[in-house]
Amino acid sequence: MDQRIELHGMVLKHRPVGEYDWIVTLLTAERGKLNAFARGARKPSGRLSGKVEPFCFGTFQLFPGRNSYALQDAKIDHYFEGFRQNLEQAAHATFFLELADYYTRENLPAAEYLNLLYLSLRALEAEREELPKTLIRCVYELRAMVAEGIYPGEEAYHGSNAAVTKALAHIGTVPLQKLYTFSLSEEALAELDRLTAGLRKKTIDRPLRSEELLAVYETAGDGGSGDSCVII
Repeated sequence: MDQRIELHGMVLKHRPVGEYDWIVTLLTAERGKLNAFARGARKPSGRLSGKVEPFCFGTFQLFPGRNSYALQDAKIDHYFEGFRQNLEQAAHATFFLELADYYTRENLPAAEYLNLLYLSLRALEAEREELPKTLIRCVYELRAMVAEGIYPGEEAYHGSNAAVTKALAHIGTVPLQKLYTFSLSEEALAELDRLTAGLRKKTIDRPLRSEELLAVYETAGDGGSGDSCVII
């Protein structure tokens, strides 16, 4: 009996094993995070070559095993190739993947988180002036807390900037497709960034390796445009 299963997901990371193979970590809608053995994927002529790189998003065919999965084939819908050419984008995008790896679990369906990750990477990839990278990261981090059931909402903010309060309500409640439909002034974005960083320290019990690289590229000049909170 053919026991192959088809899962929709994204490659979070991989590590080499043997001479030609990868162990791939996937985030899937149906089964959450899982590890899969990708035989021959490091060979240029291998069937899986180029299909199991981080950020690859698509449909994966696997055989379930006792302790892991064997990856048979993949149909990639989006490679996010631009992240391999733009180091600043890559720093943010790698942070997104590492956060997803931290929050998600095995055998727990993760369709909402997978959609959040995909939409956030597309927003980052688009390089829209009114959506600076810092804003995309803050929105992604905070909405990830919503997916995990740990988002404190407006109660976490004790400042007086009404735009920040409005942004927190927006992030916590709108459908994912409308998540990236606002911008913030530099002042409001700086407050949202400080709040997000504080919540990260409270909820994540270890440093993320990509944080140091991310800090190199994030500057005070990465601000928004327009009024404090503008629905685009």
